[in-house]
Amino acid sequence: MSSPIDDVSIGGDMIRLGQFLKFSGLIDSGGDAKEAIIDGFVTVNDEVDRRRGRQLRDGDLVSFEGRTVRVRP
Repeated sequence: MSSPIDDVSIGGDMIRLGQFLKFSGLIDSGGDAKEAIIDGFVTVNDEVDRRRGRQLRDGDLVSFEGRTVRVRP
């Protein structure tokens, strides 16, 4: 059974992946976010993305360690 998807409002149109991981509470620190992204532990829309600067937009799904959150403006 998959876990529920939480919506996280970013208060704007875009946010970078590294920032979003911290903002959403998926990861505690920027250093941890950088490592998780580079090591391929983070997916965006079910695909591994190793770019911290990846621009996320409304509806993107970000997953880390079994938890998934959806970007909302």
